[in-house]
Amino acid sequence: MGMTAELHSRRKVLTTGAAVAGAAAGAVALTACGSDSAPSGSTAAPPAAAPGETLTALSDIQVGQAKAAKTADGKDVIVTRTAEGTAAAFSAICTHQGCAVVPEGAELKCPCHNSIFDAATGAVKKGPADQPLPSIAVKVTNGQVVTA
Repeated sequence: MGMTAELHSRRKVLTTGAAVAGAAAGAVALTACGSDSAPSGSTAAPPAAAPGETLTALSDIQVGQAKAAKTADGKDVIVTRTAEGTAAAFSAICTHQGCAVVPEGAELKCPCHNSIFDAATGAVKKGPADQPLPSIAVKVTNGQVVTA
């Protein structure tokens, strides 16, 4: 009887341990799908830029196209030339999982999960992102796109 009870106890410990390990692995796998630091559908605040900070020369961007730029403190932004003398700017950080979007013509594409944004408005054209890119107030002064 002692041997049977001992085998039963070991078997129970092993199966219970396997179940706990499996649950822990599942939790790790679920955690890997998301990130606490990722925007995950939230409306992320645009990068703070001091008023009057130059982002790029307007002449460096064709009308209807966009260009990646950085603020003085190193934040990624996108500057779009919306018309001959006007521009718009947005955070370059995808609102889905926080990857930097890349300008491609009149669109901004996220290389991580293939979200697509309108370069002129920051609006989502194709998910999985469901929030637009936060806009940054800019104006054109002496041929330069500067924060407003």
